[in-house]
Amino acid sequence: MEVILTSTITCPHCAHQKQEEMPVDACRYFYECEQCKTIVKPKKGDCCVFCSYGSVACPPVQKNKKCCA
Repeated sequence: MEVILTSTITCPHCAHQKQEEMPVDACRYFYECEQCKTIVKPKKGDCCVFCSYGSVACPPVQKNKKCCA
């Protein structure tokens, strides 16, 4: 299975979308929306902002592994 390394994050406050590169060796727990400047964190139960607000889950989750283990 090919791992996708880009994801489009949608801000839960203003709905602004931006395509971002995902790190393969670390979680991204905080994300600042470039439009409204809100700092977002993952939803409860999610490991990172890509899993909560991205169009694609983070690379470890795509590989069926625990994120940031």
